[in-house]
Amino acid sequence: MRNRWLAASLLAAAAVVGLAACGSSSSSSTPSSSGTSGSPKAAAIPASTSTSSSSSSSDLAAGLKTTSTSAGTVLTDAQGLTLYWFAIDTPTMSNCNGSCATYWPPVIGTPSAASGATLTGKLSTIKRSDGQVQATYEGHPLYTYKGDTAAGQASGNGVNASGGLWWAMTPSGNIIKGGAAPATSSGGGGGGGY
Repeated sequence: MRNRWLAASLLAAAAVVGLAACGSSSSSSTPSSSGTSGSPKAAAIPASTSTSSSSSSSDLAAGLKTTSTSAGTVLTDAQGLTLYWFAIDTPTMSNCNGSCATYWPPVIGTPSAASGATLTGKLSTIKRSDGQVQATYEGHPLYTYKGDTAAGQASGNGVNASGGLWWAMTPSGNIIKGGAAPATSSGGGGGGGY
């Protein structure tokens, strides 16, 4: 009987150690300036990211505007965070769900332009597989990026992750090549690894 208690205690301790190991990572990602401008980037997401706003993705659809960022003039939410589109999405369906949506939160809600903003493209919505309404612009479902930690950043532009390329949404819907320096990923974070 004593051996059973000892074995059970050891298993419990191993489980606690295993869970603690899952919650931390010793690898880090840092931007690289050695890449070629215009080439797709592997995703590099800081281990702990936070945006400068406390907004949830459910209120990011209101107050869309254009803002000058490190990649050029792009659509942003009311807080100035760059909006992105996913190359493998269709005008009626998002292909970013599950863990992908953790790194690329969908812009949930009916989109509207900020007061005084001039958006030349068509704002609309689609219904996501989970039943939520996602904002679209020019037929592209919209997302933010967890790697952007402040307004005016566009570090997700040209990232190759979750099975496709991500692009900052421009007022015309065209792709911005170049802009932010390409990023590299160490560990399992890039090239479709989400």
